[in-house]
This record gives sequence, C-alpha cells and structure tokens, in this order.
Amino acid sequence: MKRYDVSMEISGEYAIFCRPDTGDCPVSYPAPTFSAVRGMFESILWGPAVEIIPTAVEICSPIKYHNYQTNYGGPLRKSGQISGNNSYQLLATVLVKVCYRLYAQVHPTRKKIESHLPEKAIEWDNATTSPGHAYKAIFERRLKRGQCFSIPFLGWKEFVPSYVGIFRDDTNVCTDINLSIPSMTKSVFSNPYSPDVSFSFFQNVRVEKGLLIYPREDVI
Repeated sequence: MKRYDVSMEISGEYAIFCRPDTGDCPVSYPAPTFSAVRGMFESILWGPAVEIIPTAVEICSPIKYHNYQTNYGGPLRKSGQISGNNSYQLLATVLVKVCYRLYAQVHPTRKKIESHLPEKAIEWDNATTSPGHAYKAIFERRLKRGQCFSIPFLGWKEFVPSYVGIFRDDTNVCTDINLSIPSMTKSVFSNPYSPDVSFSFFQNVRVEKGLLIYPREDVI
C-alpha cells in the first residue's frame, strides 16, 4: 500500500496535550500526542478515503511550562454547578511559545465507514481513484493558501496557533532536547467514527535531539 508524506509547521502562544494521569488539574506532555497531530492535519484537510498516520514531531522551541487558569462552563460540571449556572475554575499546566514541525503519512483507508459519512463525502470517496495522492496534492495547496477545513488548535480549542503553514527558513529544531516519556497517549477514540472512549498508549517514547518518532504500527 503506497503512502504519501505530508508535513506542516505550527506555532502558538499556548498549547496543552493532556496527560490523563494528572486528573482534573491537567498537565501537558512536552510534545503533541499522536491523535493531536492527526487532528492538526485533518484541520487543514479531512478526507473520507484516507488515513493520516503521524510519524514524527520536531520540537522547534524550548519546552516551557506555565500555570493556566480558566472558568469552565461546559457539561462536565457537577449538577449543582449547572443548575446554579456556576462555572468551575480549571487549573492546568500548559506549554508556552511552542513551535513544531509535524510529519505524517497518508494512505487509503482500510476501514469501511460509509454508514458514518455524509452523502457528499461518499460521492468524493467513490470518485477518487488515488485518494492518498489526491489528499497530498490538495493538502499542500491549501496549506500554502492558508485554507483549512476547520480552525487548527494546539490541544484545547482556545489555543489557536499564530502560524500554520509550510516550513519557515528561520525555524530551527532544538537539538539540545533529549528526554524520555514513559507512557504517552496515542488516542482516546480507537475508532474515530465511534463515540465510544477507548484509550490507547505508546510506551517509552523518546525525544532525541528535538525529534520524537512515534512507534510505527501496521494497524491504526
């Protein structure tokens, strides 16, 4: 199965890629998770006939943490807070002034998902004879034009990027960053077309000279 390489650069003032073991005061991993990177590529272009497999991240800014507070007013509040229209003060440890170069591979999907797709998406799927090649060409065109399928974000939707696009000449990888991540979230939803939560993890992930390579698996 032929795979096509795609890449992009993204930067912003704030980012968080939550470690699930940190509970209701989330702390960020030092680098984007597999599913977060896939979401960033899909925010530029989502295609029903392809799978996007993140392969690597280059960290292009020093890792800096910052305490962050916000008032949460969503459905995960306690029933008393919801009935009283009271917000929940959420404390988090986020990354600041981040910059990443992201890499992924694209290949035709191996899962039959037609029952979950809108009619127009099925029509596009049926009309495309080489979805991986088509995705790469359209993705790169949209990236250069500044177009997107949805607004990209760095973990939380309020953390919008300051730059999304092709690699910039003045961006440099932080080759002094070397660290080990004992356990790192791969995905919260093993099946992206199902609402059922199913955590999966990578073990013993290494960042060497600013480069994180996601463990390669045949089945995503």
